[in-house]
Amino acid sequence: MTISSADAYVCKNIEICDREKKTVEVERQVIYLPGTDCVIRPGVSLAGFTSYRVGGPAEWYVAPRNITALEASIKYAKSQGIQITVLGAGSNLLVSDCGISGLVIGTRHLRYSNLDPETGLVTVAAGESIPNLAWEAAKLGFEGLEWSVGIPGTVGGAVVMNAGAHNGCIADILVSAEVLLSDGTLKTFTASDLGYAYRTSNLQGSKHIVTQATFQLKPGADPAVVLATTKQHKEHRLTTQPYDKPSCGSVFRNPKPYSAGWLIEQAGLKGYQIGKAQVAPRHANFIVNCGGASACDIFNLIRYIQNSVQEHWSIALEPEVKMLGHFQIA
Repeated sequence: MTISSADAYVCKNIEICDREKKTVEVERQVIYLPGTDCVIRPGVSLAGFTSYRVGGPAEWYVAPRNITALEASIKYAKSQGIQITVLGAGSNLLVSDCGISGLVIGTRHLRYSNLDPETGLVTVAAGESIPNLAWEAAKLGFEGLEWSVGIPGTVGGAVVMNAGAHNGCIADILVSAEVLLSDGTLKTFTASDLGYAYRTSNLQGSKHIVTQATFQLKPGADPAVVLATTKQHKEHRLTTQPYDKPSCGSVFRNPKPYSAGWLIEQAGLKGYQIGKAQVAPRHANFIVNCGGASACDIFNLIRYIQNSVQEHWSIALEPEVKMLGHFQIA
């Protein structure tokens, strides 16, 4: 079933965006940060930086490639009184059609990794891809990351949200995380410092930025065996979850003892559509962009699902996806 943008669940983002554009028509130039090869650019579209492929522009955007450039970016923002938003792979994110004000810092270019074959310790930068790391570890015979091969995010985002799948999660393997605090200092936190719980940590909602993490894996296994297990996890996700269309992965946390997908399916919402956003027919805890969806479509579908499940089961579904920018329901 499809409903149009004229029906009950209507987001007014486009009107708001138009008003904001008319009041903030200012010519802006790129900003070169002294002592770095880093450039801050105005009005960069964020749709290409999110797995949903939706979202408006960043007022300012920068993608540092090292800690020095990251620190310079933060220093500039603070000197200008500009708010900061950190963007990793954008895989668990819904950015408003209006975009994001302030400075968006993309960490996907912060990449390096060091895997110690003797101890099994893996130190990796925040911008590294979790699936790529899982394959790299498997090829070396390191056990402990097989579960993560289907998670389309970066190390930084995974540490912040305690990413998990197949009965494994970041909290199980994290030794420490290096974090850039809001005052510009670097501090190392252990897993116990981060207050890990199901798909969350006390880093969520903070102004701290994960720069790297160290994981404890188990070395010495037969690489062929670890690769086979990793491949099985990947194939399971490909056959049970929709990867043919843009999505953010699981939209809602599972309200134990139920699964969010089962509750949504039992409410009769598989295939339900608002605009070009659809509850995936293959897995009801996924919302997919059928082509040309707006952030508003997705946002309103999330709210519709929450209301429907509340009516059917008296259970409040909590979004796992993080929403950034201005959303408003009519």
